[in-house]
Amino acid sequence: MTEQRPTRVVAIGGPTGTGKSDLSLDLAERFAAEGVPAEIVNADAMQLYRGMDIGTAKLPPAERRGVPHHLFDVLEVTEEASVARYQLEARRLIRELSDRGVVPILVGGSGLYLSSVLFDFSFPGTDPEVRERLEGDLERFGPGALFERLAAIDAEAAGRIGSSNGRRLVRALEVAEITGESSTGLLPEQSATPESHIVVLTAPRADLVSRLDARVGRMWADGLLEEVRLLEEAGLRSGVTASRAIGYAQALAQLDGVMSGDEAIADTQRLTRRYARRQVSWFRRYDGATVLASGHEGLADQAFAAVRPIRDGIPPA
Repeated sequence: MTEQRPTRVVAIGGPTGTGKSDLSLDLAERFAAEGVPAEIVNADAMQLYRGMDIGTAKLPPAERRGVPHHLFDVLEVTEEASVARYQLEARRLIRELSDRGVVPILVGGSGLYLSSVLFDFSFPGTDPEVRERLEGDLERFGPGALFERLAAIDAEAAGRIGSSNGRRLVRALEVAEITGESSTGLLPEQSATPESHIVVLTAPRADLVSRLDARVGRMWADGLLEEVRLLEEAGLRSGVTASRAIGYAQALAQLDGVMSGDEAIADTQRLTRRYARRQVSWFRRYDGATVLASGHEGLADQAFAAVRPIRDGIPPA
């Protein structure tokens, strides 16, 4: 049974590199100053993975200001991330926090994961990264190869679609990958309800590109290659999701001698910029959100003014 959508939750979304983690901690501290505890719930798909820290910009425990964090480091790199599973676990956790008088602050840049908690829809939805990868497979290998792949996991769906309809084969494989089920569906309109308090962070494109490029450079300087070497021992290469993560795939290619260090960094920067563009497009759908510019003085105060009313709907601890 699907856990019901929580109606009172603070959420922070936006493209990577806009300071969502810092803002979530600022808000938690402001709630605490008013006598209302707040805790952080992760909505970044790659931060679910244990050991994937540098390449995901995961906030180290020592920098979490004593604020409890949830749904970080809950998957091994050999496991496949499932947004349907995440939806159930995150909604259940948020409901438990609310029942204890805690303000749940949902934060992350994985739009589908954030939306799965906030809005009324059942899967299948869509995942731009999965779709892009499958469309690449279609271009390289043709519809026959995708038909065989689908037939191996869902013969009925493959029989209905046939071996020549590449578009529908991509969609069916996408649904199977992100849900583990055979079904159809569309992502509904994503407008916030009066009881949803959503902040979306933005940044001018030039500023964001500069931040992201610098961030990728720091990943290598901070030891991403060594992190990937350790994750190899934990089975990273066999992980369907984790091994393809931006930065991690390039680091593996560098370790294999397929890319130089400069090439791996440049490719990661390129893909990170493209991913950020998709994130910007995704979060534009949040019609009822408070949209704030990242990095400006007074950001935390503005955000807290927007989300503060939620405390009135949280029962006392």
